[in-house]
Amino acid sequence: MKKQNNGKLRIIPLGGLEQIGMNITAFEYEDSIVVVDCGLAFPEDDMLGIDLVIPDVTYLKDNISKVKGFVITHGHEDHIGALPYVLKEINIPIYTTKLTMGIIENKLKEHNLLRGTKRKVVRHGQSINLGKFRIEFIKTNHSIQDASALAIYSPAGVVVHTGDFKVDYTPVFGDAIDLQRFAEIGKKGVLALMSDSTNAERKGFTQSERTVGITFDHIFAEHQNTRLIIATFASNVDRVQQIINSAYKYGRKVVVEGRSMVNIISTASELGYLNVPDNTLIEIDQMKNYPPEKMVLITTGSQGESMAALSRMAADVHRKVTIQPNDTIIFSSNPIPGNEKSVSRVINELSAKGAEVIFQDAHVSGHACQEELKLIYSLVKPKYAIPVHGEYRHLKANAGVAKSLGIPKENVFIMQSGEVLELCDDYAKVVDKVHTGAILVDGLGVGDVGNIVLRDRQHLAEDGIIIVVLTLERRTNRLLAGPDIVSRGFVYVRESEELMDDARKAVSEALEKCLKGRHTDWNKIKLVIRDAMNDYIWKKTKRRPMVIPIIMDVDV
Repeated sequence: MKKQNNGKLRIIPLGGLEQIGMNITAFEYEDSIVVVDCGLAFPEDDMLGIDLVIPDVTYLKDNISKVKGFVITHGHEDHIGALPYVLKEINIPIYTTKLTMGIIENKLKEHNLLRGTKRKVVRHGQSINLGKFRIEFIKTNHSIQDASALAIYSPAGVVVHTGDFKVDYTPVFGDAIDLQRFAEIGKKGVLALMSDSTNAERKGFTQSERTVGITFDHIFAEHQNTRLIIATFASNVDRVQQIINSAYKYGRKVVVEGRSMVNIISTASELGYLNVPDNTLIEIDQMKNYPPEKMVLITTGSQGESMAALSRMAADVHRKVTIQPNDTIIFSSNPIPGNEKSVSRVINELSAKGAEVIFQDAHVSGHACQEELKLIYSLVKPKYAIPVHGEYRHLKANAGVAKSLGIPKENVFIMQSGEVLELCDDYAKVVDKVHTGAILVDGLGVGDVGNIVLRDRQHLAEDGIIIVVLTLERRTNRLLAGPDIVSRGFVYVRESEELMDDARKAVSEALEKCLKGRHTDWNKIKLVIRDAMNDYIWKKTKRRPMVIPIIMDVDV
């Protein structure tokens, strides 16, 4: 595509910067917008009751006439998980590789969106034209098959987006990363490189996924008299393949447990990305027909998620699997930052049941370390570097790698979500900021829980609630019943009768003053009761529970 320097390319990350998850970036040139990825994030500890966090796509809704489609790099939740929610707001086509599309289609089926969403499967090496853009899919390696980097050709120049990647010369399935294509594109001139920053703090190279297969073989050989339970990410199809290979080699049957794991494995098998020897996979109900030492369970829950299969086994609430003292449990993943406590809790629970827990050496990362980043920078030779995918420290480390390779400091951009980077051959600068944010998903509610509701939940979790109930005569406001006090999460009432009696007196006195002053406005009465209760409780306990006065009125 010929360069025309009269137009400017705008790169707008709508999520995914300064955090792990919720990756979504808009590329805009004149009347065309292409969106790369559409991921979710998992809730922070203070987001009580929240299931998922998805990006706010107001900018795309406001510019829907320009938006040409979603281009997806790979099938991990932090890159595809928000699609079913966002497609209800903006129905645009999806372009991606075969396995990624299979996983997306499973999600769309669950949300009844399959029929109404246009989809196109793209092969590595193929290009698609979307408005003013041409997007080329380049083969990379990651911890899930069919991962792609993207060369985004625009009239202003070429941007290479690595997606999540590592350089694996000996992948378990398929070909190694197409370094030759990166070099060819680099030779022609690349305006900017947006590269994965997750492992940018780590020196050296990331090990090949195949090394984990050797580890599994050792574990299977050393534990021939115990049942093996292996927890890993549902989407790590290569890891599952290696577990199945070792199980077959050592004559074990394999059970897959966890809904997301079952879905992805069945999709990968159907599409030919997973090779399962005949009679190796069995249903969980058939486990009782085989001795424990002939069994391998592949399960979800490697991150300590409370509802995942392994956590339920550890807590003795799984309906079909009970942890036995002779079991060996292998964690085939590293804790995602923030999940360390949950993982540690599950390991302790499993160990307390007498099981042996192995949580080292059975995992390699799917992300590039510093030497791989240097290799990609050296092949692509970008004018501008834009680190993506990671917390601020990861982005900063990636920026340091770029500078060490001679990219001028002023050509390296550590961006924030919502910033608009305008660039062409002559210059690049952040020129604007658009509306972005996180939308919280709680059950079937999308966006109906905001900061105020979260603050209330936090308040309830920290200090509990006190409800003051009283009955007034409708016309005279004469007190007919109460005040009664109901408490939850504040104190154990049976052991604090004196405190509750005194609290009742404090409310009665405040109410009496109020009624003597002929206050008939119920809002005013409620306010007085709340203030009196708050003052009394604070003096006695130095706590601030949520106080809710309820007034009922009756005719006498």
